[in-house]
Amino acid sequence: MHFPVVPLDAGLLDINGTLIAEIVAFLLMLGVLARWVYPPIIKAAEARQLQIKQQQEQAEKARQEAEARLQAAQEEIQKARLQAGQIIEQANRAAERIQQEAQEKAREEARRIVETASRDIDAERKRAIQAIRLQMADIVTQAVRRIVGENLDDQRHRQLIEATIEQVEKEPSASQ
Repeated sequence: MHFPVVPLDAGLLDINGTLIAEIVAFLLMLGVLARWVYPPIIKAAEARQLQIKQQQEQAEKARQEAEARLQAAQEEIQKARLQAGQIIEQANRAAERIQQEAQEKAREEARRIVETASRDIDAERKRAIQAIRLQMADIVTQAVRRIVGENLDDQRHRQLIEATIEQVEKEPSASQ
């Protein structure tokens, strides 16, 4: 079967029933989409945009808080370093002061010991000289008794000997 070929006159726009039905169907479809489909889609898109915007704001806020915390932490670290430096410096000064005090106490103790020893030596020397004087007085008294043969008063004799010893001590050769 063969269909006859009918030449179609194609114009720019043929308005016929099909075109009108298509336009009505298209408008009905737009109405249905606009009334029931697009509003939930637009609401979902707006909600998503709002959610993204809130997340961006939260992320920016979190970033700013993190930067603030980092800055605060760095300031705390700097303060801690300064305090540590001050503590170390104070400890060093205290150690130096304690060392100087200990040295001063040691010097004072050494000076005191030297002074005490010097006084002890002087006192011992004076006691030794006094003991030697007494022994010399006794020896001289006995020698004079033997030589002179007479017995002088011990008190008078000691006075004479001590005066002689003092006179000998005043001479330059006696003190060396």
